[in-house]
Amino acid sequence: WVLPIETAALAIRVSKPCSIRAQSSQVVSVVMEPQQVKEGYLVKRGTVLCSWKAVWVVLSDDAVEFYKRKTDSSPKAMIPLKGSTLTSPCQDFGKRTMVFKIRTEKKQDHFFQASHSEEREAWVKDIRRAISCLEAGKRFARKSTRRSIRLPETVNLNELYMLIRDQDNGVKELKLEIENKTYNHCFTGVTVVDWLISKEKARNRAESVMLATGLMNEGYLQPAGDLSKTGASGGTESVFLDESDAIYFFADSGFFCEGYSSDEDDIVKEEFRGNIIKQGCLLKQGHRRKNWKVRKFTLRDDPAYIHYHDPAKGDEEPLGAIHLRGSVVTAVEFVPDAKRYDVEGNLFEIITSDETRYFLQAASADEKKEWIQAIQAVSKTGK
Repeated sequence: WVLPIETAALAIRVSKPCSIRAQSSQVVSVVMEPQQVKEGYLVKRGTVLCSWKAVWVVLSDDAVEFYKRKTDSSPKAMIPLKGSTLTSPCQDFGKRTMVFKIRTEKKQDHFFQASHSEEREAWVKDIRRAISCLEAGKRFARKSTRRSIRLPETVNLNELYMLIRDQDNGVKELKLEIENKTYNHCFTGVTVVDWLISKEKARNRAESVMLATGLMNEGYLQPAGDLSKTGASGGTESVFLDESDAIYFFADSGFFCEGYSSDEDDIVKEEFRGNIIKQGCLLKQGHRRKNWKVRKFTLRDDPAYIHYHDPAKGDEEPLGAIHLRGSVVTAVEFVPDAKRYDVEGNLFEIITSDETRYFLQAASADEKKEWIQAIQAVSKTGK
């Protein structure tokens, strides 16, 4: 979608605290710059050639912008959300799953593909919220039920989340198996409620559920599995479930859910047998041309492998596999032969037992830290 430039109505979006929009040739008004809501890698279908390519996507409260590279200063295009509709899942492309569709007010369709279901759900949830806020004439805000659940304004949910997320004293992330599905980096509703009481953040289970519901509605905790998702979306109010079968995860964790079948185990390659510990998109430097490309990485624990795919082509065959047993992974500040404009920081390196070097680039410092910790743990314990 290309924003038309007209003499009577001109809209300018700039990365400053405010922007100037001329509503007519005589009247100029100053409005607040759109608020950035979410960003990350997605695969997008081209509108002309219809090919699928990985792009850097930024969601603001009134539009979706996408960039060829994360380091680019200006987007390839902007998709306005006012009057748009969203379809998820979008099943227009057969075997290509995890796709959602944005149809603009002018009936133009834009297709995006996430790397896994939880990532797609997170994007869809925020885009739908942005559209509904625009329809109501409100600034973007994730659904909050402070009043309906009587959560005091004095409660600092961000501060509470930092405590509950603490690696040493917070809620521990586990691998749980429920109804033929494996949930990685998650925890139960009961665990959260018990933690809040044990840390004297709540006097009883009812207060704990109220606090946990607030954390969930503000996006800090996410539901996983049918039971917890039903509680989050059922009725007029979202409810956090104090149950051992209700699964949740931290919004910024490496959570991933996979199904499994014993009938399939015999035909799966040995290196694919391990449980998925973490997955997502990273930039990888090529060994020959030294250029950087977006790759989807999947980390497994036993045997210890990390596979990488072209996210635009799906998971049919990996482009490569890194055997992590005995490998070393560390953060680095410099990458040999790297083009300056391709490197924004958040770099780390994997050196395998046969001294093969892989240079990777995460989207943020937190993401880099999570990948390093996960790979280090697998390299020590996996076969």
